[in-house]
Parts: sequence; C-alpha cells; structure tokens
Amino acid sequence: MIPGTSDLVVTQWGAQFGKRRFPCSVGWGGISVRKCEGDGITPRGRFRLENILFRPDRVAAQELPDCAEPIRLFEIWSDDPRDPKYNRKTSGSRGYGFSHERLFRADPQYDIIVPVAYNRPDPVPGAGSAIFLHVWRSPWHPTAGCIAFRRIDLLWIANHIDARTSLVVD
Repeated sequence: MIPGTSDLVVTQWGAQFGKRRFPCSVGWGGISVRKCEGDGITPRGRFRLENILFRPDRVAAQELPDCAEPIRLFEIWSDDPRDPKYNRKTSGSRGYGFSHERLFRADPQYDIIVPVAYNRPDPVPGAGSAIFLHVWRSPWHPTAGCIAFRRIDLLWIANHIDARTSLVVD
C-alpha cells in the first residue's frame, strides 16, 4: 500500500500527514486486516475520512472547517450487529434497545471525532463499527480500535484534511 502525499498514514509507532509527524494510539488488539466487533483491533487498509464532528460546548466552531458538524446531546453510533442502524450515527436516548457509543461523552475523547469509512456505507454486521479519529485518553493509551491523538494535533489534522485525504493504516 503506497500512500499518497495527501494521506494521513498511521502505524503502531505514530502518524504522518504531509511532512508532520504525530504521536497517536491505536487499538489494544493492534493493527490487522482481520477485524470483528469488540476485538480492539484497528483495521489495516486505506479508508475515506468522513465529516468532522465536534462538541459545540467544548470546541468553538471557528477552530474547525466550516463543514464540521456539531454533536447533539442524544446522538449515538450503533455498535450492535443486530441493530438495523449498525455502524451509523443516529439519535437515541436511554431507552435505545441496542448497544451503542454515546457521542456526547462526559470525558473529552469525543470532543472532536472524524468517522473513518470502515465497514461503511453498507456495513457487514459484526465486522466492526465506530472507528474514529478522536482525542486520546492519555498519551499512548490504547483504544478499542480507533486512532487517538492529542487534542492539538487532531485539531491541526481536522483543519488540513480534504476530500482527497485518505487514512492509510499500515
């Protein structure tokens, strides 16, 4: 897999975008092409990056490109293979009948997220869901399969990605 000049390239040792390098965390299960729901693996491959989402009460809209969308209070991302809305953003409340990720979290990890077009747009149930670029919990702390960055680095990345940018995980 040969990355292009506009690609965000991620390995287990860090990330590179253009001429800049960034520390990052990947899933506790490592990086692999064999990915299934709940395995903690960051999927290997080339993926499109979707629209930037942000917590408007914690990140000023002016800090991000105009295309960034605010995360609403009850928005979730389904991670339940039984859910017809599997691996999609939707609205939910406490009574939502399927397993999901709350996007409006108490911690800062989802203050900025960039969904990765892994197992999308037509998701295969059980093949993995909710793969995001997001703010890391603490330096180098592994994720459940996402790719996590320092907040300042993720802001820089979010402001420099465009429609040509692919995520290359190797």
